[in-house]
Amino acid sequence: MRLSNLAFALGAAAVAVAQDPVDNFDEYDERENTIFNGEIVPPLPLLTPSGWNSAMEDSKYLVVKHYSPYCGHCQEFAPTFQTLYEYYWTSKPGGTGNFTEFYDFRFGMINCVAYQDFCSALGVSAWPTTIFFEDGEEIDKFKGVKDMKTLSERIEKILNTAKPGSRPATIELPEPGAAGTAEYLKANPPAKLVKDKAKDEVKEKDTPTTTANLAEPTVGSKPKATSKATTPSYGAPPKKASKPSVTPNINGTSIPLTAEKFQRLVTMTQDPWFIKFYAPWCHHCQAMAPNWEQLAKEMKGRLNIGEVNCDAESRLCKDARLRGYPTILFFKGGERVEYEGLRGIGDFVNYAEKAVDLASGIQDVDIKSFKALEEKEEVIFVYFYDHATTSEDFLALERFPLSLIGRAKLVKTQDPAMFERFKITTWPRLLVSREGRPTYYNPLTPREMRDTHLVLNWMKSVWLPLIPELTASNAREIMDGKLVVLGILNREDQDSFLSAKREMKSAASEWMDKQIQLFQLERQDLRDAKQLRIEEAEDRGDQRALRAAKNIRINMDRSDRKEVTFAWVDGTFWQRWLRTTYGIDIKDGERVIINDEDNRRYWDQTSTGNYIVPSRTSILETINKVTASPPKIKPKLTISSIEKVFFDIRVTFTEHPYLSMGCILGIAFGCASWFRGRLRKGRGHFRLDDNAKAPILGANTNGAKVD
Repeated sequence: MRLSNLAFALGAAAVAVAQDPVDNFDEYDERENTIFNGEIVPPLPLLTPSGWNSAMEDSKYLVVKHYSPYCGHCQEFAPTFQTLYEYYWTSKPGGTGNFTEFYDFRFGMINCVAYQDFCSALGVSAWPTTIFFEDGEEIDKFKGVKDMKTLSERIEKILNTAKPGSRPATIELPEPGAAGTAEYLKANPPAKLVKDKAKDEVKEKDTPTTTANLAEPTVGSKPKATSKATTPSYGAPPKKASKPSVTPNINGTSIPLTAEKFQRLVTMTQDPWFIKFYAPWCHHCQAMAPNWEQLAKEMKGRLNIGEVNCDAESRLCKDARLRGYPTILFFKGGERVEYEGLRGIGDFVNYAEKAVDLASGIQDVDIKSFKALEEKEEVIFVYFYDHATTSEDFLALERFPLSLIGRAKLVKTQDPAMFERFKITTWPRLLVSREGRPTYYNPLTPREMRDTHLVLNWMKSVWLPLIPELTASNAREIMDGKLVVLGILNREDQDSFLSAKREMKSAASEWMDKQIQLFQLERQDLRDAKQLRIEEAEDRGDQRALRAAKNIRINMDRSDRKEVTFAWVDGTFWQRWLRTTYGIDIKDGERVIINDEDNRRYWDQTSTGNYIVPSRTSILETINKVTASPPKIKPKLTISSIEKVFFDIRVTFTEHPYLSMGCILGIAFGCASWFRGRLRKGRGHFRLDDNAKAPILGANTNGAKVD
């Protein structure tokens, strides 16, 4: 799974803009006028990076809202900023003047989802952010949702500086979303406004109008003008006829995408797309093609399905940094995630349906809807927030759903009943609920709560169900680096299957509770030991020892201990693999093994020599003996003894490369020294024969005594 940082999107955009720069703004420029104080107000100008300099040159003063169409705080702020714009647009300086021309003051907004890099370059780190510019230079910045009075006070200060004495002592601000000031609405009730505008609508009934996609949430229930007023586009291309809202995948087909289409339909929109990147000569791509076509039919009217021919669009595929063919990616709002599941039609449809659910946004739940959700979902991440939760927090939250497709459900809540159930006392807070058991994300500082990689790594460690099913797509994730209590169950016998799963869940829950208690006891022991050192140092009056004792860190790192997890596998479907690897056949009954994949070993018997069965008692009594160091039950191997020797050597080289290399060099040096010594021993420069031997004990060669 990979999240893009828009490099891919920008690369595609660069190719497409060179071909057709006009289509990029269709969905943003055709917006309806509004009416304020009985006057037609043009849409709030949308700024773009290409027109940014022009906007600055056209205005001495410019106030710009930086926003995301999908940010909850931005949607809350939208009516305030829109009404503020309408209020000043329709104001009459000096009684008759045009506000914009009189003060050279303009309003604008920029979509920071479409232009994320540009907003980041401006120093925008949170949405919404309102920035005031004078002669192209920033003079003030407001982060988050601000009320109309706060912004108006800043505007009035600027206007009084620009035209001293031109502003009234007090002004009457409207309510956010209102169709006019309170004084105007009192004299012109909404019913009268509608009646008065009906005549204008009759006159302009021949003028075609369409409902365009708005880049801002609808403001209140104000009447909208059917005629168009002139508004500066600040560099946006000429407008084309507006397009009606289109149902996704209306024809039930996979759409071939060129670089230009990709930029226009995928990169520059918030529409979700499921896209395969392939090569016509690739055999795997050819085998997958029928399932992909069937997927497009299944998702007709629900999700856009596309495909990119990497032989024809080599630059686009290069920017995507593909690792091979076929590669399947899900896109939404400039971000992407790679599909890593199986390629059957059922797997595709299951993933696509969960992706469609994602497109609706992060669901806000209360205690009642959460309980209903628990009956359908095995794993639910819950984000707790309150009124003080900032836009930066919500922005960080919006980055996670894409990574959770096909894994878990993410919801948010501010329901006090949910706070009470999960004992939440600080906000924001994140936890995962599996089978009703909460596991909390421990870091609580704002930086750690917004750290995407830190939070996502934690999510990956807990996003599996309490008792997941072992499949080809998740086998490595479940088995590697853990001791896995694997239930070999018969799904065809439903009564036995459900009973076995209940027993395994009971064993898993009890084991987890026990580990939590042991963890707490171990932590308390370490704290007690630290306190004893502190008290001892205080009794001796040793300040140096006291500082050292206070600086002792309570280290609860358990990386040296293998985590124990639980899973089950369909014994009928995986019968051959189970028989060849573990020598177990589901025909002989349901069984349980404890597997240590890293060391290619497993346990299938209790301490009494009986087989482990799907029973809480049988499982728990065996786990305790297997996790002992060393294990109290002899394991069996999943490979032969000879293979085990080579496997252990390979593992040693992998885990201790420098030590292993040193041992090899030492052995090689020792062997070389021994061989060299043997060589010298066998090859002398001269040799004494038997007749030339020196006399012993002073005797001469004739046997006579030598003086």
